[in-house]
Amino acid sequence: MGIIFPYALILAAVGLIESLMTLSLIDEMTETRGHADRECGAQGLANIITGFFGGMGGCAMIGQSMINIQAGGRGRWSSIMAGLALLGLILFAGPWLAMIPLAALVGMMFMVVIGTFEWSSFRVMRRVPYSDSFVIVMVSAVTVLTDLALAVLLGIVVSALVFSWKKAQYIFVHSRLDAEGALHYKVSGYLFFASVHNFLQAFDVRQDPEEVYIHFEHSRIMDHSGLEAVNNLTERYLKLGKRLHLCQLSPECESLISKADNLLSVSIAKPVAERPLRFPATGELPVLPV
Repeated sequence: MGIIFPYALILAAVGLIESLMTLSLIDEMTETRGHADRECGAQGLANIITGFFGGMGGCAMIGQSMINIQAGGRGRWSSIMAGLALLGLILFAGPWLAMIPLAALVGMMFMVVIGTFEWSSFRVMRRVPYSDSFVIVMVSAVTVLTDLALAVLLGIVVSALVFSWKKAQYIFVHSRLDAEGALHYKVSGYLFFASVHNFLQAFDVRQDPEEVYIHFEHSRIMDHSGLEAVNNLTERYLKLGKRLHLCQLSPECESLISKADNLLSVSIAKPVAERPLRFPATGELPVLPV
């Protein structure tokens, strides 16, 4: 079991990924909407049953599906007939098929690639961001050198890191003093592990007055790193005898803070009926340096 299960998991992941990619492509070509959950369930059930009879598992194939669509196939009958034709060739024409040279089959596969490859993607690569172009090339190379599952996983990880880095640049902090001498900070953007450094650099704990408020109306605390940053900032103010209050938190942020209440020392200020402070629009706020 320890030997079979990892390979079975990899094959299942590859099959599901390729089937979902094929379904998405066919939906785009035919302007229809498929049922991904039903297709994945049917594929898994069919592969399980096939395994009991010593058969080989399978999944949807992008090349064959595109040729099917280009030939005019639109419904399930085209796939059923293709399966029946393949079954007939295996049962009744096996000896003749074995006589076909492998080089001829390779040539046929090259023609399938030429006919189904999206040549316009080369033009797209010059117009998309460099990070997206890098991910496209990387996933293609890893797919050829290893397997589809590893390529997709690596592509997701790299895309997530690029997305996090970009979002970390869009954390804006601006401050205003009210009539009572309290300092109000307005935060805009997502506070998470990648933007914590920029967030903390915006506060001057030693120069700030005794009462400090942070407004999160246009911001969200996304993860534990964001919570830890707010908590560390609160402790820095407390060491100097100052108080930090969090204002205008979203319900999701309040829930996140309440779950870690025993680990944090933050103070949530209740909204009061007063004349709101005038902050500049988010677009006018400077991007904090990295």
